[in-house]
Amino acid sequence: MTALLPRALRPGDTVMLVSPSGPTRPERVARGIELLTGWGLRPLLAPNAYARQGYFAGADALRAADLNAAFADPEVRGVLCTRGGYGAQRIVDDIDMAAVRRDPKVVAGFSDITALQLALWRGARLATVHGPGAAWLDERTPPGSAESLRSALMATDPIVVKRVETEETAPVTVPGTATGPLIGGNLSLIVSTVGTPDFPDLRGAILLVEDVSEAPYKVDRMLTHLRRAGALDGVAGVAVGQFTDCADGWPVTVSDVLAERLGDLGVPVLGGLPIGHGTGQLTVPVGTLATIDADAGVLTVSPGVT
Repeated sequence: MTALLPRALRPGDTVMLVSPSGPTRPERVARGIELLTGWGLRPLLAPNAYARQGYFAGADALRAADLNAAFADPEVRGVLCTRGGYGAQRIVDDIDMAAVRRDPKVVAGFSDITALQLALWRGARLATVHGPGAAWLDERTPPGSAESLRSALMATDPIVVKRVETEETAPVTVPGTATGPLIGGNLSLIVSTVGTPDFPDLRGAILLVEDVSEAPYKVDRMLTHLRRAGALDGVAGVAVGQFTDCADGWPVTVSDVLAERLGDLGVPVLGGLPIGHGTGQLTVPVGTLATIDADAGVLTVSPGVT
């Protein structure tokens, strides 16, 4: 499971802003461009970054073309997704994996972009970056979130994320330590890859899960599906991020579900990590070696760039 690491971004590098999933908001992207420019990067909008077709950022062919153009262009050193939404799964089979392997670039995003990241892991063993999209919202991703993303994109230091006791998932913890490649992201998208070539082999891995707007019973259904499919057999540990706006009228919380469905796997589980759709979202590489120390409440991830 050795990862292919792209070069860290440097001041002066061109980064392509792409929309592989849902349509984005130009005013939020403008704020993201301001942020990236302040880091010395040269953001460039993909031709179809602002396209719209229903709940997609343009037709499948256009979204795939933007990705492949970015992967093929030697001047582009980073591919930053504007947002998630829905649609990445519809185009991942059209990605030019030979181009990805030939010239690995930093790829960053989260939410629906998990589908893209899992495809790149399957097709190229490319380590990617699970972090905020370029359609920036300061209210949700304050300066600490920005610095976390900048560090993951432009520095080669290990990433350290500490449990936040006020996060809803903080009680979802099973003592112990575990080390393995950090694999995963958005739970809904992980489950949606079951039965496809993109579903990762989680044996020996640290599984990262987070989600948004999923009722507890739906989270239960997804985790139960993974268990029944044998997908969690041999997993080394679980890193639990933010489960944002995941409540309904039943007297069962999403943390109750996570604790019950993950607590008997016989592996360390670390909850309360500010990774996901919540306020203060932090950035981590996926595909690189990580260690969870549930007793200390710390996730340490090897850099996703070299």
